[in-house]
Amino acid sequence: MSDQSWTNGKLLDGKTIVVTGCSSGIGKEIARLVKKLGGDVLGVDVNKSDEYVDELYIADLSDRRTIKALVQALPTRIDGIANSAGLPPTAPANKVIGVNLVGLKYFTELMIPKLNDGASIVNVASLAGFGWPQAIPAIKASESLGFEDIDDFITKYGVTNDGGRSYFFSKEALIVWTMKNRWTWRDRNIRMNSVSPGPVDTPILKDFLETLGDRADEDRKVMDRPGLPEDIAPVVIFLLSDMTHWIRGTNIPTDGGMSSHLHCKIHMLEETKQ
Repeated sequence: MSDQSWTNGKLLDGKTIVVTGCSSGIGKEIARLVKKLGGDVLGVDVNKSDEYVDELYIADLSDRRTIKALVQALPTRIDGIANSAGLPPTAPANKVIGVNLVGLKYFTELMIPKLNDGASIVNVASLAGFGWPQAIPAIKASESLGFEDIDDFITKYGVTNDGGRSYFFSKEALIVWTMKNRWTWRDRNIRMNSVSPGPVDTPILKDFLETLGDRADEDRKVMDRPGLPEDIAPVVIFLLSDMTHWIRGTNIPTDGGMSSHLHCKIHMLEETKQ
């Protein structure tokens, strides 16, 4: 898919953006667009791939000590963070919760002193987080969840790999964390929002299809096509830009209309047929 005309400008001119999960999929496309739009990319990944990255930091975001070392190594005066790193539902449940939720939160909170006033934090959540209102007790219990407590939490709240529940929960809790922190750093005009992709054609799409089985087949009957990283990254870039200072704690579905379909189905709203 070719770039749209808006990419001819320099929307992120002079900005320094940290992109986690920069080596593949959505994270790689975010890094590419940041570079194209005039920004510098500080990439974070467990894999060594420095394409579209000015500086690459190798880090396992499921490990507390590694995250602390990463934050110490990163420079100050950062204008934005794109939290794109994540594990699929086929990974061990403790790793999924560790990277997608606990590690992401820990890294972001440690990074706040290194951010410029007016910085933007964008969390890549998922359509899988759509059902967060039905998971409130577990989400509340996870708010102070530490790395050392993940295994016990998984057992107590049933967020195992069965049916991809660990992945779904990690995204549900991430959306809620984003909403709750809409004004946490308002005194410095630091904002945080999230983007929720639907099924996206990346190297881990097969992991979702394997986990969800028949549920994935039903979704694909409704959707016209899977998304592409090129569909998701521009929304992240928009939220990182200076055009969005009054968007706070918002989750933007970027899913080809799937979340609207689910809302219509839940509320028994007859959909317009084309």
